[in-house]
Amino acid sequence: MEREKADALTKSQAPARTAHRAAARPLPRWVPKRWYAHIILWVSCIIIGFPLFYAMLVSTQSQAEVFAYKFTPGSSFADNWNIVINNRNLLSFMVNSIFVAVMVTVGKTILSLLSGLAFVYFRFPGKWLVFGFVLITLMMPTEILLLALYRFVNSLGWGNTFTALIVPFLASATGTFLFRQHFMNIPAELSEAAQLDGATPLQFLFRVLIPISWNTIGALAVIQFVYVWNMYIWPVLVMRDQSRQVVQQGLRTLIGGDSALVFGPLMLGAVVASVPPVLVFIFLQKQFMSGFALTRDK
Repeated sequence: MEREKADALTKSQAPARTAHRAAARPLPRWVPKRWYAHIILWVSCIIIGFPLFYAMLVSTQSQAEVFAYKFTPGSSFADNWNIVINNRNLLSFMVNSIFVAVMVTVGKTILSLLSGLAFVYFRFPGKWLVFGFVLITLMMPTEILLLALYRFVNSLGWGNTFTALIVPFLASATGTFLFRQHFMNIPAELSEAAQLDGATPLQFLFRVLIPISWNTIGALAVIQFVYVWNMYIWPVLVMRDQSRQVVQQGLRTLIGGDSALVFGPLMLGAVVASVPPVLVFIFLQKQFMSGFALTRDK
C-alpha cells in the first residue's frame, strides 16, 4: 500500500519536474541573458536617434521632397551644401565659435583648478563665506545678469569684440565646486609630502594634482565647450559685426526673413554645426564618463 502511494506521488510530481527542467533550460547563445533590457535599450536608441536621422535625410532633399515625406536621401545635397557653405558662409561662423569655445574652456579650466586649489589647500579669512557666495551664483541664471553685464562690457569698450564673448565667462562656479570636491577626496599625505620636499603650491598643482585629475578636467571641458557652443542671446547682444558672429547666429540666417522657410539648408546647417561638439565628446568620452563616475561616488 505504501509503495503504491509512493508511486502515485512520484507520478504526480513528474509534470512539475518536467516544467522546472524546461524553465531551467539555458537560452541559445545568441540570445542575451537580459534580452528584455536589450530590447528596451534598442527601442530607446531608435526613438532618441530618429530626429537626427531624419534631419540628415532632410538635409539632402529639396523643398518638394521634404513635403512629400520621403524617408530616402534626396537629390539636392549639392544645392543645400552650396547655400550653407558658400552663400551663408557657415564655416566662418563655426571657426569663430571654435575659437571662443576653446578659449573659454581652457580659461575656465585653469581658473577652476586654481580656485579649487585655494579652497582646499589654503587657509584665509572668510573662506567658507566666499565659497558660499560661489555656490549662490550657481542658482542665478545667466539671463538675469545680461543687462548689467552688457552695460559693464560697453563701459570697458569691449563691445563688438571677441573679448566680450570670452572674458565674462571665464569664471565658473560649477568648475570650482567640481574641483573642490575632487581635491577634498585626495589623501592629505600627498600635500604634506610635497611640502616636505619643498614644492610650491603651483608645483604641487602641476606635478601632483593635474596628473591625477585628467578625468575631472575632461568632464568639465566637455560641459563648458558645449555650453559656449550653444550660446545665442549674448553674442546677439554684443556682436554687431556679422563676420564675428558665432555659429548659432549663422544658423539663424538660414531661417531667412519674410521668405518661406527652406528646410533642406537649415537641417544641413544644423547637422554640420553639431559636428565639433560631437567630436569633442567622442575624443573626451572616456574622461567624461570616468569623471562623472568619480563625482557620483563622492
